[in-house]
Amino acid sequence: MINTIIMSFQDILPGSRKFIGIQNYTKLLGDKVFLVAVWNSFKYMVLTLVLLIPIPMVLACIINSKLMIGREFFKSAFYLPALTSVVVAGIVFRFAFGEQATSLANQFIANFGMEPFKWLKNGTTGFVVLLALACWRWTGVNMLYFLSGLKNIPAELYESADIDGANAWQKFRYVTIPQLKPTTIYVLTISVYAGLSMFTESYMVWGNNSSPNNIGLTIVGYLYRQGIEKNAMGYASAVGLVLFIIGMSINLIQLKLNGTFDKED
Repeated sequence: MINTIIMSFQDILPGSRKFIGIQNYTKLLGDKVFLVAVWNSFKYMVLTLVLLIPIPMVLACIINSKLMIGREFFKSAFYLPALTSVVVAGIVFRFAFGEQATSLANQFIANFGMEPFKWLKNGTTGFVVLLALACWRWTGVNMLYFLSGLKNIPAELYESADIDGANAWQKFRYVTIPQLKPTTIYVLTISVYAGLSMFTESYMVWGNNSSPNNIGLTIVGYLYRQGIEKNAMGYASAVGLVLFIIGMSINLIQLKLNGTFDKED
């Protein structure tokens, strides 16, 4: 970390280093491509939070239900995608949503009389593919976190709710959700980090780090472009440090809003 901070104030070339003050940071502020990468990362993070917290929570409640049949099968089925290499998953999604008429997505819409569509060259549909990949891979993981949290909820709370005449929705709202707060905070924290640091998924879906009009470029992707592809290690260090500050700030804010730092009486 200390070395990264030092490098962010330098212009680094093969065999030489030159101190340039805050020039790398001032350059970032006017770098339109970097701002696009920041926007893409924030958008991806927010949308994955919206999808990958409530959906796994509800699935966990359904699977944890006493009426659920085949509980272990569904737990394994939902978790299985997480065991798949992100590289392999990205390649599969790239071909599934390819622009060829023979791709899985285009074969599906052909059944409705629609022409082949260039899914990964459109900003909206390309981003939807990324979100679909994220949901496919991580829904099962977050679901298991919530299942673990559900196991720690005392049965007496639900029994008391039954005595008070609470229905299923009321028990979910007033018992399950509050009791799952520690688990939700944990899932939220790791999801913020995962959302902001996403890179491999985008790289593999488009087959490189150059998606059309940068529709899949993220902060980490931009860091890779500057540091590895262009060998601008000083500038890349500044990008990495900004990413660290953004991620840390967001997590500290959400932990504060959730009362994590509040002292108990």
